[in-house]
Amino acid sequence: MLSITNPSNGTVIAELPEDTHETVHAKYKGARVAQAAWAVTPLRRRVGAIERFRAGIVQHLDHLAAVLTSEVGKPIKQSRNELNGLLGRIDFFLAETEKTLAPREVFNDGGMVETIHHEPLGVIANISAWNYPYFVGANVFVPALLAGNAVLYKPSEYATLTGLEIGKLLHASGIPQDVFAVLVGGGRVGIELLKEPVDGVFFTGSYGTGKRIAEAVAGRMIKLQLELGGKDPTYVCEDVDVAAAAASLADGAMYNTGQSCCSVERIYVHERIHDAFVDAFVKEVQGFKVGEPADESTYIGPLTRSQQVKLLSMHVADAVAKGAKLLAGGRPLDRPGGHWFEPTVLGNVNHDMAVMREESFGPIIGIQKVSGDDEALRLMNDTDYGLTAGVYTKDALRAQRLLSRVNAGSVYWNCCDRVSPRLPWSGLKHSGVGLTLSTFGIETFTRPKAWHLRSV
Repeated sequence: MLSITNPSNGTVIAELPEDTHETVHAKYKGARVAQAAWAVTPLRRRVGAIERFRAGIVQHLDHLAAVLTSEVGKPIKQSRNELNGLLGRIDFFLAETEKTLAPREVFNDGGMVETIHHEPLGVIANISAWNYPYFVGANVFVPALLAGNAVLYKPSEYATLTGLEIGKLLHASGIPQDVFAVLVGGGRVGIELLKEPVDGVFFTGSYGTGKRIAEAVAGRMIKLQLELGGKDPTYVCEDVDVAAAAASLADGAMYNTGQSCCSVERIYVHERIHDAFVDAFVKEVQGFKVGEPADESTYIGPLTRSQQVKLLSMHVADAVAKGAKLLAGGRPLDRPGGHWFEPTVLGNVNHDMAVMREESFGPIIGIQKVSGDDEALRLMNDTDYGLTAGVYTKDALRAQRLLSRVNAGSVYWNCCDRVSPRLPWSGLKHSGVGLTLSTFGIETFTRPKAWHLRSV
């Protein structure tokens, strides 16, 4: 049995039977048969099902937000934000799929015609994440279903109830049971899923798990996409509005209790404004309310996973031992049964410290003073990751020059921690391979087929 616990107090809120080798295989076989029929279902009908799914999100939004908050610990206001934000992503896929996947003529000399058609991959395994289960899940299953694929969806064991709610809504919207099948369980169930001869594997999560998944499917010649972590840097130049930049970056570092792959995890500040920025940043962080996730005014909730409390404590201890200055927080919060950590700011940090090199995935940030653009750029690129990076400056040309040289899949000027359905979401190095979102993120669930047509 899989026990679902509330991370704010440790109470068990549900116990569910886990999938087994036999049930995973049965769901795969059902998906394989059902996918053929789904692929030839007119696109208009597939679109209609996703439109009804969207309507279901709107209708049941408060209930879905409460379920998400209960098992993940996300503050309730932020759970509703995620669901409301999902609507725009669905709208993008609904608006763009038909024209993106339409057959395209690329050559015609009167005798030979060349066209490109898009065919679905087939049956895909979608192993999803807990921190934004609606966002990262829908980035995969919505375009995959629209393109004619069947989806074996394994939500994170920390967001299982949300995964089951997603399945219920999709089935009620007209997606056949076998075309979208939810698998319940932890890593063992994921291993069983990877044993099945699926046509693609789409994973969102940590670098360590992504690496193991890549090794598990090596040599199988299937589509593999890994959306992994980040150690996302931002450089604050000396010409900024200090208070505005500090407020923006404090939110970028601490929103969702810092549990986001694109959270700001490293900040480099020009020496001319360093002290003023740090003062403003600490003031912002100290104003964030830590509290029960069901409280409308809560900004910082519990950590979803208990092991993260230990990791954050280690990052603080390592940094302080190496000369960092603890400016705010730095300790677990004593709340019985829950996984809580104070919003934490560290100054006088450097790259010898784990907090500036390893993904923290929590409400903690290191701020480092730099002498100028060259030092900032060198430090921003001194990482095994490459997901996002940002620059705050009034000078557009300066920002463009810096961002063009930073190694990241997404870059930001005077903003951070932002994802758009219109832009591809991808990473370099340990941040993953492949992409979601944008029209490229629709095409990724298809195989382009080349047609050579000669009339006689």
